[in-house]
Amino acid sequence: MFTGIILELGRVENIQARPDGARLCIKCPHTIKESNIGDSISINGVCLTITDIRGEAACFDVSPQTLNVTTTGLLKSGDFVNIEPALRANSRLGGHFVSGHVEDKGRILSRRQIGNAEKIDIEAPPSILKYTIPKGSIAIDGISLTVVDVQRQLLSVIIIPHTLKMTTLGIKRVGDAVNLEPDMLAKYVAHFVSNIRPSDGDNKLVEVMQRGGYL
Repeated sequence: MFTGIILELGRVENIQARPDGARLCIKCPHTIKESNIGDSISINGVCLTITDIRGEAACFDVSPQTLNVTTTGLLKSGDFVNIEPALRANSRLGGHFVSGHVEDKGRILSRRQIGNAEKIDIEAPPSILKYTIPKGSIAIDGISLTVVDVQRQLLSVIIIPHTLKMTTLGIKRVGDAVNLEPDMLAKYVAHFVSNIRPSDGDNKLVEVMQRGGYL
């Protein structure tokens, strides 16, 4: 479990294709100080397990499924990535609950300056947009962000200077792909509501939800 608050920018040392996926090694000197083999680390929002430690680098085995669903397979040596270690029980929850299970990929459509911040429009698939609402939470490349607008095929976020400096969103360009994970609470609520039947509980509540278009 993560919060979407990035601890440091790591740098890809190498990524090697293998018959059973890939081997990814990332230099992350700050994070590695308190990490051990077997720990979970969020890499651009993807929960991966440390399988080896080499000096200041952590290495991970990446499955074919992860390479297919996320942007991990697009990484190359020298690329920067967002790093967040797993949430501890005594840690502050500064962002929102992030599982590290990326739902799908999106693409940056535009970036424009708004005051000292930037507004970024991201093309997103229906699998993401159905769980996305204005003022709701979303993880973009593992970064906890607040959605400011949702349209038919895109969502928008405002990025403050600190986030631009501390994460890869400061160097991403228009056309670049990003990992997207919708708010897990929204997914649970949507799943629960979609499976409600009149016989399961309060018929009046169900009728009201049906009239409102929620069922």
